[in-house]
Amino acid sequence: MIIGVPKEIKNHEYRVGMTPASVRELIGHGHSVFVEHNAGMGIGFTDEDYQAVGASVLATAAEVFAKADMIVKVKEPQAVERAMLRDGQILFTYLHLAPDPEQTADLIKSKAVCIAYETVTDNKGGLPLLAPMSEVAGRMSIQAGARALEKSCAGRGMLLGGVPGVAPAKVVVIGGGMVGANAAQMAVGLGADVTVLDRNVDVLRRINAQFNGAVKAIYSTAEALEQEVLAADLVIGGVLVPGAAAPKLVTRDHIKRMKPGSAIVDVAIDQGGCVETSKPTTHADPTYIVDDVVHYCVANMPGAVPRTSTFALNNATLPFIIRLANKGYKQALQDDKHLLAGLNVYRGLVTNESVAEALNLAYVAPEVALNA
Repeated sequence: MIIGVPKEIKNHEYRVGMTPASVRELIGHGHSVFVEHNAGMGIGFTDEDYQAVGASVLATAAEVFAKADMIVKVKEPQAVERAMLRDGQILFTYLHLAPDPEQTADLIKSKAVCIAYETVTDNKGGLPLLAPMSEVAGRMSIQAGARALEKSCAGRGMLLGGVPGVAPAKVVVIGGGMVGANAAQMAVGLGADVTVLDRNVDVLRRINAQFNGAVKAIYSTAEALEQEVLAADLVIGGVLVPGAAAPKLVTRDHIKRMKPGSAIVDVAIDQGGCVETSKPTTHADPTYIVDDVVHYCVANMPGAVPRTSTFALNNATLPFIIRLANKGYKQALQDDKHLLAGLNVYRGLVTNESVAEALNLAYVAPEVALNA
């Protein structure tokens, strides 16, 4: 199979779909890899590094898309990239389609085979290709939140951990999953007063055990969420409903009543955000203010630490890339129900139920679509 690795073009996105080490693995299995010129420069890899392991370097993304049977990326394809997809071509990347009708329409039109990292599952009920970026984003959310609380960013002028004699900032994390647990870990490490809200009692037990009671683990009712958000200096939105649009848990009314200069980091913004006043921002212009509350809503947070993020992502994606290349997409999908769960759009059909529901589109079960 011919695998194509284009350079990422989203604002301040420096990650790359495959490292030279990953490319070497694919070539070792007898496949060809075409990499766009300077695709790896953002994480310190040159064209020569890719050529040294057997890849061919092409001058433009258009050449990569034209040659490849499978495109491996990091972020969702932008409009110019979607226009280059073709019937039957495999696209393997993050998609986050539920809040993005334009992208979904273009992928349907392309008739490509679109497999989303974020909905691939495992036998433990987890999301193994989303997990590494959730770890990164969760940890980064505290760095971003700490910065947003500084006065120069219109924040309250607070140090997360305080100092002896001065109380620390109150950090409220909504969602105790991968993002929330990593955010809590960083916030506790900095000495903040941390509360995690979740509606799964087993998750709350895990959080309590993980932090030996240093984090308050609270069941998330509407009343509890309101009380905690209004008392918070920093709110981290780490809610995830796999494949679906995030629920709007923090309302516009909550924002109006929050402390002036408090901050929100909405990590769920990739799926539309869990805060009613959230809108996607970029690393170039990461924050805005609504009712004196600083909002940080960067849709590709891990892109700010691309080297760490790329290696972590490749560790998770490489086995699936190899299977798709070795077997072809049909056999690979039929053999692995967890990879099949990643199939979001198949040759003009929407094959993820949450995406179809969110966008009011017809849904076709992936097993049915593959055998049509």
